[in-house]
Amino acid sequence: MNVPQEVLDVLHSREVYLWNSELMDAAQQEQRDMLRKTNELPATSPERNQLLHEYFAEMGERTWIEPPFHANWGCSTHLGSFVYVNFNLTLVDDGEIFVGDHTMIGPNVTLVTTGHPIRPDLREKLAQFSEPIHIGRNVWIGANVTVLPGVTIGDNSVIGACSLVTKDIPANSVAIGSPCRVLREINEHDQEYYWRDKRIPEGM
Repeated sequence: MNVPQEVLDVLHSREVYLWNSELMDAAQQEQRDMLRKTNELPATSPERNQLLHEYFAEMGERTWIEPPFHANWGCSTHLGSFVYVNFNLTLVDDGEIFVGDHTMIGPNVTLVTTGHPIRPDLREKLAQFSEPIHIGRNVWIGANVTVLPGVTIGDNSVIGACSLVTKDIPANSVAIGSPCRVLREINEHDQEYYWRDKRIPEGM
């Protein structure tokens, strides 16, 4: 990660700011060039793995990201160990994103840390703000989910496919919908059955 600290200080300030092309464009272009290379290399290439570790703020051991993926910066995203990311992840990571160990992210998921003021004249000036996203340990995010700025998803929770997550989801929950709401807690039935009436094999 080669983004200047003065750029990161603005991106991570959690305050509204105006985009500073002189300060930010060159740094972002360097990150975009690195992203392009990672998406062009074979998925199992050692060079790709090395680039990913340089691209992200943090990337733990045995974390796997299916190509392609897309990101504004990369340098604001912290990935734990044993994370699995399916194809077409989009990271609007002007603000920081934290993903815990053993989390699984389905295809076509979008994590959005950044928004713009409702006031039209501020948007014309390219005003924006970012709030961090925190995804806990051992979370499963289904396909086509969008997570919005400032959201925290607690450990072990499951987010159903096509959900729009606008508010925090507590740990050990099954949540789904647009907007996403808690359907139920993870319970005793889940200890015995892996899907509907299909029983978990003994010893698994």
